[in-house]
Amino acid sequence: MSQDRTDGAGTRLGRLSSDSRQLLLQELLRSRKATEVQAGIPRRGGPGPFPLSFAQQRLWVVDRLDPGSPAYNMPSTLRLRGALDTAALGASIGELVKRHEALRTTFAERGGAPVQTVHPPAPARLPVIDLRGAADAAQRAEQLAADEAMRPFDLARGPLLRSMLLRLGDEDHVLCFTLHHIVSDGWSMDVLVREVSALYAVLSRGEEPALPQLAVQYADYAVWQRSWLSGEVLEEQIGYWKERLAGAPPLLELPTDRPRVPAQGPRAGSHGFTLSPGLTERLRMLTAREETTLFMTVLAAWQVLLGRYAGQDDVVVGTPIAGRTRVELEGLIGFFVNMLPLRGDLSGDPTWRELLGRVRKTALGGYAHQALPFDRLVEELGVERSLTHAPIFQVAFALRKAGGRERLSLGGLALEPLESGEQVAKFDLNLTVLEQGEGLSATLAYRASLFGADTAAGMAGHFEAILEAMSAAPDRRLSELSLLREGERAQLLAASHADALGLPQACVHELFAARAARAPGAPALAFGDETLTYAELERRSNRLAHYLRTRGVGPEVRVGLCLER
Repeated sequence: MSQDRTDGAGTRLGRLSSDSRQLLLQELLRSRKATEVQAGIPRRGGPGPFPLSFAQQRLWVVDRLDPGSPAYNMPSTLRLRGALDTAALGASIGELVKRHEALRTTFAERGGAPVQTVHPPAPARLPVIDLRGAADAAQRAEQLAADEAMRPFDLARGPLLRSMLLRLGDEDHVLCFTLHHIVSDGWSMDVLVREVSALYAVLSRGEEPALPQLAVQYADYAVWQRSWLSGEVLEEQIGYWKERLAGAPPLLELPTDRPRVPAQGPRAGSHGFTLSPGLTERLRMLTAREETTLFMTVLAAWQVLLGRYAGQDDVVVGTPIAGRTRVELEGLIGFFVNMLPLRGDLSGDPTWRELLGRVRKTALGGYAHQALPFDRLVEELGVERSLTHAPIFQVAFALRKAGGRERLSLGGLALEPLESGEQVAKFDLNLTVLEQGEGLSATLAYRASLFGADTAAGMAGHFEAILEAMSAAPDRRLSELSLLREGERAQLLAASHADALGLPQACVHELFAARAARAPGAPALAFGDETLTYAELERRSNRLAHYLRTRGVGPEVRVGLCLER
């Protein structure tokens, strides 16, 4: 659930040399200094309504373009085993909503601009669905949780937190939380589960809750962000990103299994795979030698794969960062996560070692300028909104560490996270790599309206081949990279040899002319209501060939084709 707690440029300092460590610390301190212009975030004045944060404003715009889309639903499903006090659980959720204003906030439009309104605390609803008599209780619970995760929100009416309890047995329950991303992020989901657990433990004993008071609320942060991110601070941040992204391609032209259409569906598929401990260790050794981080090393390989697939040497990948640069924000539920567009330069046929140096510089600069919300960056760059693809980047990457969350229980009940049913796609591709034990595991999520499962599996295999090549010979150049493994290469060679044995010894146009002579009236092409016979296609192609010759076209002269996508 903590998808935005990523291993970025600033981790694993102990593996860097003293010079590189000093450089990295200088960049990160510069970033921290930029976010500490004021001593603290002041409490807002007046009854409201209040402006949205920059991140919230983007999601509000997205919701206006595609109302009710579940793409930004954030579900969390927990299996509870043990004797459950349902009343105490409902009261715990009520106390959570009372404590965090973001959970009782709605979003409307006034004077042509979005505003957020914080509502007074009210009792929270915890619907209970009893499945104890059902023969297929587990399957029904799974479907109900999946349906709940995809149910749309109304940002103007709320509530933007929903909870539901499914009773499978007297001591077996499934607890479902669903929030809209406009009031939550991955870090917030950890806060939610941790505080509900603490509140339940107290309330189930009949005691009064006593969590420490929050210093600020999310609306305070939104008001502060609007006033702080201005003047010299804003100009410096914007100037950096404008320079870094000048001339970047607006779309990564990946070959897709299905065409792009307006309002791409939110459904996502996923392909999981694991890197061997041996490969992981070689990557860590390369990381130490090149004075990077594992995040940078794996990001470099991901950008190479994308560049090879798209035929581009300029690749922009988004990576999430928690965005909680102040201590008073760490315990809040709200939308703080930011996305950094990291631009990969694959030009000039660099060696792997040279590429890692480029990626390190890009990552350090990006983390030093993380204060600018991605949404404000989109606005400043004047990127035209499109219903067919996301702005600036369409592919994301994150590296996380396993075991970051403390073991939780709900009073005397054991908590077990469950998959929340159908996934939704925020990007065309999203690679998440998880450090666990001696190896790395990865999940490649893909937009199902664009890619198929076989394509994702092929990408994963090619990604692993790139990591192998990088770690084995860092002084080799990208042009020497082959995505084919030995088994694939042998299979293709065998197939091409078998096909060659049956090919006639003639050029394609000669074969076509012979076919047209044998069956001139047979259909050769069909498009819509129009059909061309072999004879007509032969005549048209001959006319075009003669015209091209008059324009100077001969052997080895390239002719551009203008076609629909």
